[in-house]
Amino acid sequence: MAVPAIEFRGVSFARPGRPRILDHFSLTVESGDVLALVGRSGAGKSTLLKLVNRLLLPDEGAVLVEGRDTREWEPIALRRNVGYVLQDVGLFPHMSVADNVAVVPRLEGWPADRIAPRVHELLDLVGLPAGEFAARWPDELSGGQRQRVGVARALAVDPPVLLMDEPFGALDPLTRAELHAEFRRIQSRLRKTVIIVTHDMGEAFALADRVGVLEDGQLIACDRAAAVAASTDPRVRRLLDAIVSVPRS
Repeated sequence: MAVPAIEFRGVSFARPGRPRILDHFSLTVESGDVLALVGRSGAGKSTLLKLVNRLLLPDEGAVLVEGRDTREWEPIALRRNVGYVLQDVGLFPHMSVADNVAVVPRLEGWPADRIAPRVHELLDLVGLPAGEFAARWPDELSGGQRQRVGVARALAVDPPVLLMDEPFGALDPLTRAELHAEFRRIQSRLRKTVIIVTHDMGEAFALADRVGVLEDGQLIACDRAAAVAASTDPRVRRLLDAIVSVPRS
């Protein structure tokens, strides 16, 4: 039987002296699946991502990546096995686009003749042809282009797992729609295991195989988009009702 890519087993977590952010949380993400986690601010979404790559450790329970408890992973090895895409991207402003994408391969000790073609391959993959974009600086890019570079950097050493924390939240609606389509194209080719955190149920439906809804540190729904959209749970309905619709007249 295949081992899940990511598993949360009865995980609880709290900051010192604060109420629990997660309360006996359990969830399984199979290899190659895209899971979107939706919930209001403070529901515990970003905390879950930090538990996956061991920026945080659970107070109770266990988080497993590829069947191994994160406590058993060497932290740097784990983080290089798990790509991470943030809302603010975090590109190094003093590095070119190519050098930003090459950061982790260089840390891994890849030779230059392996790094250069990999950078070109990734920039082409995310729709930024290397001949046009490799030598540019981050401040010469639009927000959507910077986000594409962030995705390329996260994929640089071909990690099996990709974590995305509000990756498109700061972008205008048209750019977001373009990047949603780009994400679906890339995922159809690479089949990574992906967890996307978002507060936008519409975005979750657009990107994910399954949608999980968090409230007060617990998973109150987790299913295919159609099943979640049909939920009668009032906590889920509040998020569904917030989806923006275009007036018909």
